[in-house]
Amino acid sequence: MSQTDTLPRQDDLPPSFTSQDLVTDQDVRWCPGCGDYSILKQVQKVLPEFGLKKEEIVFVSGIGCSSRFPYYMNTYGMHSIHGRAAAIATGLKITRPELSVWVISGDGDSLSIGGNHTIHLLRKNPDLNLLIFNNQIYGLTKGQFSPTSPQGKVTKSSPMGSVEHPFNPLALALGADASFIARSIDRDPAHLQAMIRRSHAHKGTSLLEVYQNCNVFNDGAFFTFTDRATKSDSVVVLEHGQPLLFGAERRKGIRMDGGGTPKIVDLDADGYAESDLWIHDEKDLFKASLLARFFDNPTEPGALPRPIGVFYAVERPCLEAMVHRQLTYAREKFGEGNLDKLIEGDSTWVIR
Repeated sequence: MSQTDTLPRQDDLPPSFTSQDLVTDQDVRWCPGCGDYSILKQVQKVLPEFGLKKEEIVFVSGIGCSSRFPYYMNTYGMHSIHGRAAAIATGLKITRPELSVWVISGDGDSLSIGGNHTIHLLRKNPDLNLLIFNNQIYGLTKGQFSPTSPQGKVTKSSPMGSVEHPFNPLALALGADASFIARSIDRDPAHLQAMIRRSHAHKGTSLLEVYQNCNVFNDGAFFTFTDRATKSDSVVVLEHGQPLLFGAERRKGIRMDGGGTPKIVDLDADGYAESDLWIHDEKDLFKASLLARFFDNPTEPGALPRPIGVFYAVERPCLEAMVHRQLTYAREKFGEGNLDKLIEGDSTWVIR
C-alpha cells in the first residue's frame, strides 16, 4: 500500500465547495506546458477535502511566474512584493490565526531576494504552508540562473556557465530548524496531492519543495526523475516506517554501512533482506539531514537516488499561539495597552 493510499483526509466534514469552485475568471497566463499548471490543478483538487470554507483560505505570493497563483484561486489572496511573501503571511497568521494561509513562491523569490525571510519563517514556525516551485531558473525575467541552478548552467546571465554553488533548499531548511520539510514533483500528481495533504495537516510551518519544469527556459531539468525510463532508478519515495527501496522491481535499497555512510545495495546480488535496509523515520533529524544531502548529479555512476516525500516532521510551538498567549497574559496583568505611552516610553527628552 502506498503512502498516497494511507493518508487520511483532514476531517469527515463534507466539502463546502468543489475544485471547480476554486477556478477564477482570470485567464491562466503561464506558458503552455509549464509545470505550474499541474501544481495549480492538484491544489484545487485537494483543498476541498479540508473541511474549510473558501473565505477561510488565503494565498500569498511574491514575484515570479509561480506568484501569479493567487489570481487563479477563488479564495482570498495577495500578490505581494519580491521575496516578502513569507513576512506578509506571518503577519496575517498572527492577526488572523484561524485562517489557512498558503505561501506560493519560486526558487528565486524565496531563496534569493527572499532568502532571509524564508529562514526566519522556518525558525519562527507560524502555522502556515510554504510551497516553493523550484525550476532552477528565473522564468519571469526570461532565463537567468537562479540560486538553485547547477554549477556550470549556461543561461542569458551566465553565457560561459554559472560559477556559483547552488542552494540545496531542504538542507537549508533543516539548518533553519524547520519543523516540516517535504519534496514532490509536478509530474507525479498522486504524490503531489499526498504531500499537499501532509503539509496542510502539519501544525507549524510546512515547507514543500516542488520540482517544476520550465519548458521554455530550463526544459528537462528534472526529466531524470520523471521520465519512465530513468525514474525508478533515480528516485526513492520516502514512507515513514518503511525501508528505502527503489528500482524497477524495488530490489535496490539504501543501507547504512558500519561508518554511518549510506550505500546502494542490490537485495538479490548482495544477499540483503528489506529489514537490513535504512528504515525511514520522519522524526529522525540526523537521518533527515543525510537524506537532504542525497543531491548527487543523477547522471553520475553510483549516484544516490533523489528522495521525494516527507523528510522530517516534528511538532513544536507555533508563533501565533505563543504571541497570543503573551498578549493575553499582558492584558490580564497590566490591562489594555496605551500605544502613545508605549511610543513615548520612559526615556524621552525635550530639546529646547
